[in-house]
Formats: sequence, structure tokens, C-alpha cells
Amino acid sequence: MRMNKRQWMIAAAAATLGTAAFADGVTNTEIVIGTHMDLSGPVAAGMPQLRNGTQMRFDEANEAGGVNGRKIKFIVEDNASQPQQAVRAIDKLIRKDEVFAIVNPFGSGTNAAVVKRAVDEGVIYFAPWAASAVLQQIAGKNPKLFTTVPDYHTTTHLGLTWLLAQNPGVKKVGWVYMEGPFGDLIGRGVKTAMAGRNMTLAAEASYKPGDIDFSSQVAKMRAAGVDLIVMATVTRETVGMMAEIRKIGWNNVKVLTGNPGRTMIVAKLGKDVIDGLYGVGPWKMLDPNTSGPADKAWADSYKKRFNLEPDENAYLAYAYTDWFVRGLQAAGRNLTTDSAVKALQATTSNHPVFLAPASFKANHFDPEATTVDQFRNGRWEAVSPVLK
Repeated sequence: MRMNKRQWMIAAAAATLGTAAFADGVTNTEIVIGTHMDLSGPVAAGMPQLRNGTQMRFDEANEAGGVNGRKIKFIVEDNASQPQQAVRAIDKLIRKDEVFAIVNPFGSGTNAAVVKRAVDEGVIYFAPWAASAVLQQIAGKNPKLFTTVPDYHTTTHLGLTWLLAQNPGVKKVGWVYMEGPFGDLIGRGVKTAMAGRNMTLAAEASYKPGDIDFSSQVAKMRAAGVDLIVMATVTRETVGMMAEIRKIGWNNVKVLTGNPGRTMIVAKLGKDVIDGLYGVGPWKMLDPNTSGPADKAWADSYKKRFNLEPDENAYLAYAYTDWFVRGLQAAGRNLTTDSAVKALQATTSNHPVFLAPASFKANHFDPEATTVDQFRNGRWEAVSPVLK
């Protein structure tokens, strides 16, 4: 494998000093891991859960003596959901902090802006919270990139296909989407599901990132007389769309959101406004009312550490970080980028937050299982079987 500039510098320094050649971010006693998240931008309110879930698993590893005798140092930088700020964050993490890996970085646009820069510099990029298909394309399917978010088009196709089969009375489907790669990817799933049932869309409407008024999009759907609206929405947009639908008293239309809109944050913000909303769900929800003893024990431990009730984002961040830590453990004491990549590729996860035992296929989460959930009785409830 061709060495990048960082690897040449490490090897040259080791040869000069007559010492072992450690990877950047690795010493006899420490492994430096970084990430970048939105700590000050539009989704900053949700970041403590993601950050805490990651930190908790690293802390547990350190409390148990480290990973093969090395403690993990975890550095978090702010990307404010802005690609330019993500570039500054990643440059700092690579050049100043000399991180070994990036774990659980947040945002499709922010990750897209920096993923190639990171892997080209020899940094492992693990579990970015972003559109996996876009990142794999940008990074040229670099083996240092491990994507764990099931592809939006795959899960949307599965969820919409099932929902249409269960509701033969749905004759007209409308499609509302965010402009850009996120909307495009979910749109692929919408269109293949429709084609599979010999249907065409009755209406389409787009919105721009940051929009808060969805009256025109909802009006267009109602004018077309649609029975079902499929949305490519995240937190604020999901609640905003549902609020507009409720505002005009349109109570007989079904609404399905892609997996970024099916979260506990949406439930807490939307409450009764989102009652009846369907959502594509590629992982289990962490619900204190329905979770099993293992889930409850984990939630109690999290609350004790952070004085905060965890949500599914915290649990998912923890699960991804656990997968990463176990990969490092499997790589052994002689830790290099190559040994970590090979170990991660061979490591599987049966964490209870996943719908099925998971592994990496071409460095991407496999299988891409999902369910269709509906928000009712104050919580998300699975209404479909696990779809693969």
C-alpha cells in the first residue's frame, strides 16, 4: 500500500531515532481519536446525546485499562453544520492533534466536505452520521472509510413498498424533499418503490435547507388530492411539515418521513402535532417504557454519568463506538492504520440497537434492515416486521 505524507514522516522519524513506527495519534500509552459535530449551529440541541454516547464507550474502555494497554484521548471540534467550518475542524484534528481516527462525525454536508481529505491523509473515518452513498462516492470507496448509516434510498424503498402494500386504497402519492443530495437519495427510493407498483407521483415539491415555511408545499399536495405524502425531512422540517398539515385540518392524509425524521427529538418537539406520522426506522428506538433489561441497564448507567435521559442517538453513537473499540482491540498491541482497517472489516456487531446482527460489506453496514414505525400513544411504535 502506498504511504501518504504522514506515514512517510512517521517511518522516517522512527528510522532516525531507532524506535518503533507508531501511526499518527498512537503512542505507547495513548490513542488520539477525534470527531466534529454541530455544537453551535441549527442542530446543536441534539449533539449532547451523540457526544455523550461516544464519550461513554471510550470512558468505559479507559476505565477497564485502555485498549491493549493504551488509553483513548477523545477530541471534539465544532462544525456548526457548516462545510467550511468542518474543513477547519478536520485540518486542526489532523495537523495539530494528529488523530488516529475520526469517529461519529455529524452531518451530510460537513462530512462530504472533509471525508476525502481525512482518508487521503491516512486517517480512519468511522461511522459518519451522513448519507453513506455520497460519502463512499466522494472518498472513492477508500478502505479507511466505514459507513454505518443504512443508505437512504434502500431504506426508503423498503419502507414505502411495505406501506403501499398495506394500504391499497392509496392511489395518489406526493413527494416533498430538501434540495440537494439528501433529497436526491431518498427520492431514488421513492421512485423505485413507486415503479415497483406501477405508480407515478401525483405531485412533487421541494424546499431549501433552512426553510421554515412549508405552506406552499402542503398546499400543492392538497391541491393534487394525494392520499400519502412522502417527505425527505430532518428534525425541524419534519415537525414544520406536520404542523402545517394539522393547521389546515388535513387529517385524512398519510405521511411518511425518511429515517432522519424518525427520532425521539422529533417526538419531543412535535408531540401531538406528529401523531400518526410514519417513519422509516433502520434501528431500534430506546424507549424506557418498552425496552428490555439490558437496554434499561445501559440507560441507567448513561443517566448516572451525564444526568440526562438518553435517546436513540446516544445509544446508536455508543453502539458504533463499541464496534470501533472492539475493532481496535482485535487489531492487537501492534496498532497501525492497516491492522485497524483489517480488524474492523472482520469485526461484527450484535448490539441490541441494531435490527439484525451487522457486519461490513465493502466497508458499509450490512444488512440494511429497516422497519416502518408510527408515532402513536406518545411514542414511536413499529408497525412492520423487520424489512431487509
